[in-house]
Amino acid sequence: MNADRICAGPSRAGDTAAMKGISTPAGVVMRAQDYRRMRWKNGAGWTSEVFRFPDADDWGWRLSIAEVETDAPFSTFPGVDRALVLLEGNGMRLRFDDGDTRELLPSSNVLHFSGERPLVGQLVDGPSRDFNLMWKRDRIDAQLWRRPLAGAMVLFAEPRETWVVHMLSGRAHFSGSTGLGEMESGDTAILRSRDARTRFALDGAGELLLIRVVGRDEA
Repeated sequence: MNADRICAGPSRAGDTAAMKGISTPAGVVMRAQDYRRMRWKNGAGWTSEVFRFPDADDWGWRLSIAEVETDAPFSTFPGVDRALVLLEGNGMRLRFDDGDTRELLPSSNVLHFSGERPLVGQLVDGPSRDFNLMWKRDRIDAQLWRRPLAGAMVLFAEPRETWVVHMLSGRAHFSGSTGLGEMESGDTAILRSRDARTRFALDGAGELLLIRVVGRDEA
């Protein structure tokens, strides 16, 4: 994690985002209850789409939450890299067609894999709920961290850079002039700076995911 972009300690969007959350020129906070929830075609689970950019079929990056109810093959996404974080449940084993097996368990941090690899997800013991980040590797550079929030945190967004904050647990609020207000468990903030380095100060307690996204030509 880049120390020039994130400081922790004592103080411290597209159509998909335009839901019922708080939107300002600096970003948007999306409420968990407003995510668009869709049943899988194979009936094995649900996807709640959190955000995609651009808001089109040919997106560059996408955030979603999957509710997996039974063992099922994953959809393939050529040219896409993926990162999974277990939110609820005992997790699953990803069994790839090439014989490789990876595990997403409560003790796991972030599981990365290539979206074009065919695989079947096998539940360990009951349903699971997972956070899913996908990005097209020829267009986007993305990084994801899972970390606690204890007090204040400051994010610095460079021009044309996007930061995402997803609250895994607890509560937090943005201070200063951003106008973004409160965040609760399950909410997601999309933070952008278009013209100048922008400071976002967040204060609270809990656990969160931090995601940095930037176009390849801007990295």
